[in-house]
Amino acid sequence: MQLSLLRDSFAQVIEREALITPRFYQILFARYPQVRPLFGHNAAARQQQMLQEALVAVLDHLEDAQWLEQTLGGMGAKHVAYGVTDEMYPWVGECLIATLAEIMGAAWTPAHDEAWRAAYGAITTLMLRGAAATATAAA
Repeated sequence: MQLSLLRDSFAQVIEREALITPRFYQILFARYPQVRPLFGHNAAARQQQMLQEALVAVLDHLEDAQWLEQTLGGMGAKHVAYGVTDEMYPWVGECLIATLAEIMGAAWTPAHDEAWRAAYGAITTLMLRGAAATATAAA
């Protein structure tokens, strides 16, 4: 994984748009309006803050496999209770990457796209593993 590219590009995004999550949710709800009801349990501002904090935390722990596995697995397990399905993970990744690319504008490169897709793929794998463990334990 291209750790420095991920961190540097996220820093550039935050410099341009301190809170990226409002735009992320605009894109997500425009492309996938069927997910909007899943967000009724938290106020929009709180949900946006939680996502932004989660992104920062993951970037801060990219080299800590144990933290990533425990934290992201736990998040995946929680998301099962919220009604998140496996098919929704790619939607979120698509919209997150679209948000990052939009905010970076001309500075966004194919290398950024590749690095973020790989990172999001790893995040998804760990979250889905946590979701599957929850489903198995419930069965």
